[in-house]
Amino acid sequence: MNRSVLDVSSVVALSGLDGMTPLRLRMLVRRHDPPTAVAVARGECPDPVFADHLRRSQLHRPRPTDWMRCWRDALDRVSVASRYERCLAAEVGVVLYGDPAYPECLADDPEAPSILYYRGELDVLDGRRVGIVGTRNATATGRRLATGLGLGLAERGVRVVSGLARGIDGYAHRGALAASGEGAPPVGVVACGLDVVYPREHRDLWTKVGECGVLLSERPPGTAPRASAFPERNRILAALSELVVVVESRSSGGSLLTAREAAKRDITVMAFPGSLASRASEGTNELLRDGVAVPALDTTDVLVALGLDTRRAHRRRFDPRVPLAADERALFDLMGGDAVTLEELALRSCQELVDVALRLGRMEASGWVVRSGGWFEALPPPGAAPGPPPAVAS
Repeated sequence: MNRSVLDVSSVVALSGLDGMTPLRLRMLVRRHDPPTAVAVARGECPDPVFADHLRRSQLHRPRPTDWMRCWRDALDRVSVASRYERCLAAEVGVVLYGDPAYPECLADDPEAPSILYYRGELDVLDGRRVGIVGTRNATATGRRLATGLGLGLAERGVRVVSGLARGIDGYAHRGALAASGEGAPPVGVVACGLDVVYPREHRDLWTKVGECGVLLSERPPGTAPRASAFPERNRILAALSELVVVVESRSSGGSLLTAREAAKRDITVMAFPGSLASRASEGTNELLRDGVAVPALDTTDVLVALGLDTRRAHRRRFDPRVPLAADERALFDLMGGDAVTLEELALRSCQELVDVALRLGRMEASGWVVRSGGWFEALPPPGAAPGPPPAVAS
């Protein structure tokens, strides 16, 4: 698919709007062509499903925001074309979901970003990939483990995927960059514009990762980091990885969110166990206790685990979703390509409302159905036209 400059500029403009979450952007650009999506965001083209989603997402806010009015004002202040020109001026590449250059290892994810900004070469993502995450307040032991793991994996041709944050993330990338000779190029996924270095002390690290590997973001140039953007970034980091390793983690934080995003996608999670007296090991020990992660003691353990799971190792597209059960498949078929309500689907299927709700919940959790407010839409199998998905053998 060859995108026009207007298409790319339109999605760039939408992605930079305040309050334009990845879910909202995904709803707009997968339901409409990009220029029409801009018109919907401005309130000039009716889309009842999207409007209902905006209304429902703010039901519990003390002061609901009129997002369409805010977006119209923002788009009036700065032209759509000038936002794309800023990407060109910043030497930031842009690729849209569905484009031939869009990373195939990410394309089939239920929450794949509608737009990716990058510096470096997207082909870097074609190799084996391991995510390394952990606390920003790393101990000396954690820093040593992250550096050694990044170095050991890169020397064996494995791309280190991390968030370029302080602590474990940064040391994992420093280790990867230290690999001599033909070390695998690193992959950085950040939560702000690629021209807004965060943290500032990692400027050299950002530059080297962009030069030797690839830097990725779903935020346009000029976007400052916000708290809500980091969990959104973590889902991309997890989806890009064949395996995620947590080196150190407090009992709460972004690394645990990344681990759970990976587990949700049936991606193996490994964790380095630590002392029960160390706060930096509370999260990793909890992951091991709860069965979310399996233990890793060194680079060899990670390489062995990576060798046992090659589903995402190839360039061909991989469907990470759990196959539908027979009763779920029947509902999927009835939905077709329409946006339907729970009540309408209950009528179509002649089933009890509670039974349909439970099945839709399972289908949504496994990525076969997306909910927009009170509407449900079926997502076809990756790489295929809408039609019956494979069912679990009875």
